Amino acid sequence: MLIFWCVLFLFVAYLLILGINWMSEPAARPGAIDGRLAPCPDSPNCVCSQDQDEQHQIAPLKYTGATAEARQHLLEVLQQQRGCRIVAQEDDYLRAEFRSLVFGFVDDVEFLFDPGQNVIQVRSASRIGHSDLGVNRKRIETIRVLFAREAHATPEQ
Repeated sequence: MLIFWCVLFLFVAYLLILGINWMSEPAARPGAIDGRLAPCPDSPNCVCSQDQDEQHQIAPLKYTGATAEARQHLLEVLQQQRGCRIVAQEDDYLRAEFRSLVFGFVDDVEFLFDPGQNVIQVRSASRIGHSDLGVNRKRIETIRVLFAREAHATPEQ
């Protein structure tokens, strides 16, 4: 009987976690304002190439060639990522949602193209929780490696 109640409790807890994740909204207002992505909050579950503090800072993606080609290649890279869904596309901006496999935790990932510098500014942030165990940083670094496999991208950080 104890096993039944434990399983029932875990099942209800799992459903609650899924519900909270699926209904959650981005912590910061997505999008770029005056050519900048939103800064990271104080929590360690966010990275942003336009953030200056060491905990949150990450290098932007670099490319050579036409911005349109870099944008298309980035879209191809994102479409290959498990749990990724593109939710916004504008001229110089992309936003994707990444959902974790088990609990469906949502991370918002933003890309802002700066053709004058030939870089793509990046921001990846968890919607809920405090720590992400480095998932957002690893995600951007994985995207960087995959993006750099084409001739118009540069791999250095």
